[in-house]
Amino acid sequence: MIIFKYAGALARYIHQQKNAGKQTGFVPTMGALHDGHIALIDRSKKDTDLTVCSIFVNPTQFNNPVDYQKYPNTIEKDIMKLEAAGCDVLFLPAIAEMYPNGTSGLEQYDLGYLETLLEGKYRPGHFQGVCQVMNRLLTMVQPHLLFMGQKDYQQCMVVSRLLQLMQSSITLITCPTLREPDGLAMSSRNLRLSPEDRHKATAIYKSLTLIKEAYNQHIAWAVIKDKATKLLTGAGFRIDYVELADANTLEPAVANADSKDEQPRVALIAAFLSDVRLIDNMLV
Repeated sequence: MIIFKYAGALARYIHQQKNAGKQTGFVPTMGALHDGHIALIDRSKKDTDLTVCSIFVNPTQFNNPVDYQKYPNTIEKDIMKLEAAGCDVLFLPAIAEMYPNGTSGLEQYDLGYLETLLEGKYRPGHFQGVCQVMNRLLTMVQPHLLFMGQKDYQQCMVVSRLLQLMQSSITLITCPTLREPDGLAMSSRNLRLSPEDRHKATAIYKSLTLIKEAYNQHIAWAVIKDKATKLLTGAGFRIDYVELADANTLEPAVANADSKDEQPRVALIAAFLSDVRLIDNMLV
């Protein structure tokens, strides 16, 4: 695996590979890699000739400075995992390489209603930061295919919107969420959970499963939401949202589960255990 710290050298190398006829796949990460990330690397290796991974903890997408400071840093382990997975290239830029003019007064993106609901509502400015870093990364890497995980459901939709705004030919491939044996979605933030909270965290998966089963029994959403909320609060969660949305647009779904309603739906949850915020979702 070749490690690049500077965009210019990375671009020259990728240009050479493209001239040799190689298709490039890209997996952007913020490090603290887990099997979910490695599954994205595996998918890229299957679908493309050259797999590029980036590790960059992007300061502009953290609306909570404490969350940024506490974000896990396991770079040596990450490099070992990527080498074992057969990743071809790791891009490891510094903040100054990504934002040479600093992080204030950056460009803004027209994300429409995606910025006003769910993660957009509870983390103001977060998706602008996502777009700021992704625009830079995609411009530097210029991949054919971009691989991201479904756990960050709304983020995938935002990046899809960004690709439209960039008038980019890059194809976004959204890959299924990987879970621990007890159902908890794999996440870098899981490293911050105490052993006790790690056990309690499975309530999110249990709540999503409850929602899916009850929705398909055509139980009214208000009743379902109340049951899921009690399950979460009973486990010690402080809830940001428990919502049911149109799977294609993320607009709020109808209030009642209707047997005639054949639109795809997704249940989404964001909640805190102690000071660790977890998100998850499930197609219902």
